[in-house]
Amino acid sequence: MPVLTVPGMMKYRPAAKRREIRDSLAPGLHLVIQPKRTDDKREPARCSWAMRFRRAGGRTAKLTLGPVDFSEGENAEEPVLGAPLTLRAARQLANKVDRDRARGVDVVEEYKADKERKRASTSEAAENTFPKLATEFIRDHRVRRWGTWPRRWRETAALLGLRWDRSNTDPTKGEPEIIPGGQADKWHDKPVSTIDDHAVHTRIDEARKKGIPGLKKRNKGASDSRARKMHGALSAFFKWAKHQRKIATNPCLDVWRPEPRPARKRALTDAEINVFWTATEQIAEPFRSALRVLLLTGQRLREVAGMVDHELGSLLPGTPVDLWTLGPDRTKNHREHHVPLTQFVRDIINDLPRVEAPGGQNFSYVFSTTGSTPISGWSKMKKRLNKAMSKDVPHWTLHDLRRSCATGMQRLGVRPEVIERALNHVSGTFGGIVGTYQTDPLAAEVKIALERWSLHVAGLVEGGNNVVPLRAEAK
Repeated sequence: MPVLTVPGMMKYRPAAKRREIRDSLAPGLHLVIQPKRTDDKREPARCSWAMRFRRAGGRTAKLTLGPVDFSEGENAEEPVLGAPLTLRAARQLANKVDRDRARGVDVVEEYKADKERKRASTSEAAENTFPKLATEFIRDHRVRRWGTWPRRWRETAALLGLRWDRSNTDPTKGEPEIIPGGQADKWHDKPVSTIDDHAVHTRIDEARKKGIPGLKKRNKGASDSRARKMHGALSAFFKWAKHQRKIATNPCLDVWRPEPRPARKRALTDAEINVFWTATEQIAEPFRSALRVLLLTGQRLREVAGMVDHELGSLLPGTPVDLWTLGPDRTKNHREHHVPLTQFVRDIINDLPRVEAPGGQNFSYVFSTTGSTPISGWSKMKKRLNKAMSKDVPHWTLHDLRRSCATGMQRLGVRPEVIERALNHVSGTFGGIVGTYQTDPLAAEVKIALERWSLHVAGLVEGGNNVVPLRAEAK
């Protein structure tokens, strides 16, 4: 039997039939030369390594080790089945296989099992690409406490680079669009298991400096708020993927997350409320009425904007006409909330021109230009409102109207727990054991407090003093 050498192997040319040349320095090792494909005598040989031996029971077997690497360069890695093998590496691997056989290992079955594992791993990686799992995450993710989709699931989807049609309120129906330049686009073919903390950090830092495709950029410079949102979305996604056994570790755990800004404390003064109210005269309906209801009720913007006619007591048989009822699906804490509507607020709502809902829809939005959707475009409206207000009024946000209502009631002597009931808070005074066992809605006191606040605002905007002492009213 010949002793194979690299120069000798390079002289072999393909013949009409397949040939195998045994190497005498390694047990069962053969150089396999594939048959020629053309009549060109200069056609290079296509060679591979194989082993021939007898399995338990006397059956002959063949095990392909891998293609031939004609170079004589060696690396630090151990030779493995399927990889290109130099002559030295092929001999080393052949000796390892022979040793495994001596230990009783069925190397053929082991090779088939390993090949199947690799095939399954490759198939799993193709199935678990970022866009596919991100879509599954949006459809499957629920707020643990309430068992519902997050209120802002569309924003989370956009942060991950996915966009559903606006008419689709159910992410399990219809396929999402991949936002150009978004995360799903940048990680289009990337298996989730291969995304590391460096890749996550890069995306978060990019969101901070350049913005997020698919979401409006609210400022020109870098934004820590954008970075926090991106970090939150990716962290929630990878946490879900880990629970689903798609990945072993969450790559977001050690990634930098900017600290949030200190909580805002801005509340409009009485003088600023007067300026605000006067400025709303220059804002078209239905925004004008919606802004005033925000101030007078202290409810959240989405709650007021999404007010529908069947939530109002005036249209519900057996319900007080001065009651606005928000179902659990409409509130942040997923608790039903009853808002007493003062005469001032009811007059604003009743005087507002209504747009009827289109055919087939059995309800209509109170603050709407279509009847079928809530008003939108608050950012543009806020710019017009700021222009209408005095330049001497410091910066404020629409959410500050909610804080102004709470602060105003506090100045009028309303107890903190009554204010929190009016605003539907479950933390603060009603946090922990108090919130569990003290469940009185304080409906009568909330009604008195909101009426007192409405009278106070009416006195400001009418130039008079309509404030009624709280104790006298409570009697």
